[in-house]
Amino acid sequence: MFTSKIKVLVFFLLVSTPFLNAQNQEKITALQNKLQLEKKDTSRVMILNDLFIQYREFDSTKAMEYANQAISLSKSSGFKKGESLLLLNKGVFLNLNGENDAGEKLIRQSLDIRIAINDYSGQGYCLRSLGNIEYDKNDYSKALELYLAAAPKFEKANDLKGLSGDYIWIGNVFNEGLHQFDKAAEYFNKSLVLAEKLKDSTLISYNYNNLGQAYYFAKNFNQALYYYNLSKQIKEALGDIRGLGSAYGNISNVFFDRQEYDSATEYNNKAFAIREKQNDKKGMATCYSNGGNIYLKQKNYAAAFENYNKAIALGNEIEFKEPVIESYNGLSNYYEIKGDTKEALYYYKKYKAENDSIFNSDITQQLSSLQTKYETAKKQQLIEEQKFELTKKQYWIYGSAGVLALMTLLGFSYYRRNKLKQEKKLQEEVIKQQDLSTKAVIAAEENERKRIAADLHDGVGQMMSAAKMNLSAFENDIPFKDEQQKMSFEKIIDLVDESCKEIRSVSHQMMPNALLKSGLASAIKEFIDKIDNRILKINLYTEGLNERLDSNVETVLYRVIQECVNNVIKHSGANSLDISLIKDADGIAATIEDNGKGFDAKDKQKFEGIGLKNILSRVEFLKGTVDFDSSPGNGTLVAIHVPLV
Repeated sequence: MFTSKIKVLVFFLLVSTPFLNAQNQEKITALQNKLQLEKKDTSRVMILNDLFIQYREFDSTKAMEYANQAISLSKSSGFKKGESLLLLNKGVFLNLNGENDAGEKLIRQSLDIRIAINDYSGQGYCLRSLGNIEYDKNDYSKALELYLAAAPKFEKANDLKGLSGDYIWIGNVFNEGLHQFDKAAEYFNKSLVLAEKLKDSTLISYNYNNLGQAYYFAKNFNQALYYYNLSKQIKEALGDIRGLGSAYGNISNVFFDRQEYDSATEYNNKAFAIREKQNDKKGMATCYSNGGNIYLKQKNYAAAFENYNKAIALGNEIEFKEPVIESYNGLSNYYEIKGDTKEALYYYKKYKAENDSIFNSDITQQLSSLQTKYETAKKQQLIEEQKFELTKKQYWIYGSAGVLALMTLLGFSYYRRNKLKQEKKLQEEVIKQQDLSTKAVIAAEENERKRIAADLHDGVGQMMSAAKMNLSAFENDIPFKDEQQKMSFEKIIDLVDESCKEIRSVSHQMMPNALLKSGLASAIKEFIDKIDNRILKINLYTEGLNERLDSNVETVLYRVIQECVNNVIKHSGANSLDISLIKDADGIAATIEDNGKGFDAKDKQKFEGIGLKNILSRVEFLKGTVDFDSSPGNGTLVAIHVPLV
């Protein structure tokens, strides 16, 4: 299975206007009425562009008519910026529908205009869309080169939205091209920080999706599904139909890897329905290939064979390699199951030849080299700017020296003091911005937990309780045929009751009432009371926590201790766990000690996992420290200290 690529989708969102529901007839009617009344050519071009955006989701012919009208009017009126915008949007749309050469030609025409009118932000979008074309061809080296060329354009134009989108694509290359998932997550989080700063729900949803991708490729399927669902919920609220197609496809992939094939089929079919309706041939080819893999696992060999061949035919038609390569591998497995070793070997060789041409060690080194060059260039640019500023100040000092030596000495002294003061101020501002960014990310995460917990408790939980009550009311009115039928009915009621309890449990884990009402100690006690003491006996000791702490401190410490306990349960094999939480004049000290199998705390690779990184980053946010004391066979001690400001 492979994940569907979403870059073109987000590109549309970033080039023009926010994503709107294509079937919103009221919006279309309003735009058509506005077009009839508008006399100014530049305004008419932008209205035609909006109509193109509306229609492209369900009527590609009508969409192209509006795009061509807008391009023609832009040329006749000399509206270069409008012409370049429409050329770019039309080019990307053609590429999405498999017309790669025609699409690339229009995008390059748009880039030429952007360069001529010094539109740096527009140049960034054009370069990135050209990178997307190379990305579709799996030429990750060229794609990364174009994405890195786009980044300084967005920076020069102070286009934070464009820069946020560019970080997504760079992250995608590290995710799928280099399989460096931590590096990918670094760029996705950079993008997420900018998206949250802009309060852009669409960008936030795509960053959730990409974080899901990073977890998916790292084989952490539960976390991947969590972020995919967060992304899906925002897309549903926005009416982002095309984005939902990607979300359904990604969720299907998770279910496939968890061997839940019925659910995988359900979501793959949902994705295909959207792709087909929008004539998204790349998405359709992806769904055919993924469907073949699912059917093969379900031993529905005829359906698997049919889907693989459809993926190959459509993928070759539009020059989209990924589903073709995946289907070659699938057909090799299909023929091996059928006992036809000759055909199995034939398709395996085709798979290897295509796959090896895409990813090899030379390309990996090339991609890494491009990233290094980009970072080096940024550092060199900063050095040159600093040198230039320093040179100007030195000239001023030397000029003063020609007038009076004493004035020179005084001026130099002032310069040094002022420079140190500025450096200190700049450093303080950097630290302040880092704190604000971290706080914003944590706050957004906790707010989302609260919202989902409330929805589960007040929405789904209430409906399940009502269902149980209604079933119980019917029990005395139903004439059961026999005792077995009555017992079956009672089991249904019990299942509904268990579902109610499970929903309450999940909502309390996401945002415990005890943490909101009674504070940290009560919340931790409530959390560990729910853990089966036959599996893990937990001793909790608290001191000095009679008064409530700052809400941020309570929330972060609760999540850190929760993560530690979950790590003990999942990895340590321990049967005993001691938790101590003490507040005194120096701050808050927390220790979590188990008698499990332990690990080599000196091995830095052990701290590359997302879970331990989360612990370290959260405690660092509170200006605290974390120490790990562990060795194989001797359990693990986690010591945390957080100062109280």
